[in-house]
Amino acid sequence: MKVATAAYNLDWLDSWAQYEDKLDRWVSEAAGQGAELLVFPEYGAMELSTLDGADVAGDLERSIRAVSDRMEDVHNLHTRLAQAHKIYILGASAPVNDGFRRPVNRAAFYAPGGGCDHQDKQIMTRFEREEWDIAPGGPIKLFDTELGKIGVLICYDGEFPLLGRALQEADLILVPSCTEALSGYWRVRIGAMSRALENQCVTVMASLVGNNDWSEAVDKNTGTGGVFGPPDKGFPQTGVLAEGTLNQPGWVFADVDLSAIANVRADGHVLNRTHWHEQLPRAETVIISPLS
Repeated sequence: MKVATAAYNLDWLDSWAQYEDKLDRWVSEAAGQGAELLVFPEYGAMELSTLDGADVAGDLERSIRAVSDRMEDVHNLHTRLAQAHKIYILGASAPVNDGFRRPVNRAAFYAPGGGCDHQDKQIMTRFEREEWDIAPGGPIKLFDTELGKIGVLICYDGEFPLLGRALQEADLILVPSCTEALSGYWRVRIGAMSRALENQCVTVMASLVGNNDWSEAVDKNTGTGGVFGPPDKGFPQTGVLAEGTLNQPGWVFADVDLSAIANVRADGHVLNRTHWHEQLPRAETVIISPLS
């Protein structure tokens, strides 16, 4: 299959039609290049807050509510695009009010047949905890699709190996991200590459890029798209299948072969995924008295 992962820049929107046109252009470009799976980044939906004006877009709490209120229209738009182009789309994540104590960070996953489900972020960053007050959502899910088994770890979630291990049966793990600094980008990227190594699978990282003075939430963003696998049989020796140019908006494409994933899991130079359980009896600290 061919996957497309976005380095996505936010725009100031004056009308819903403008947003529809933007998404249609992005999706049409990727589908036109033969992509069957499209991945948008974390908090890419925050540009929808601009539809309610500068006062709302620039206020953290009001912008969260404004974006959440638009999600039904967002769902309908993405469903239409996925069906029209016969593709899978992981939509840009958004703060969503859905019966939890506070909004959750949710990425919706759209299928070409009209089906849709979602993945909520599990572990919040300091900014989400201390400034946004975003809450953890529902459980980690594994989506069984015509393109293989697909999981989603939203940004910070990709830095935690036990969350990755919960998706050990996934062929692909999608990692939509939003990182302010270069160090943040590399934290998520290192996490994504680590999950590909441990699970002997492919991880697909999308990034928010560009600066937005109108927003308190997503004012500065650094990153690019990347697709990673285990540095082993059937994959590049670096583990990098594709990567974009830092902070340059656009799609990054990669061809992913499910048989290569199956082969490296069965007969790789190393078998990290199979040997995971051997850590458990050894993962205990032995206290040694100070050495003089």
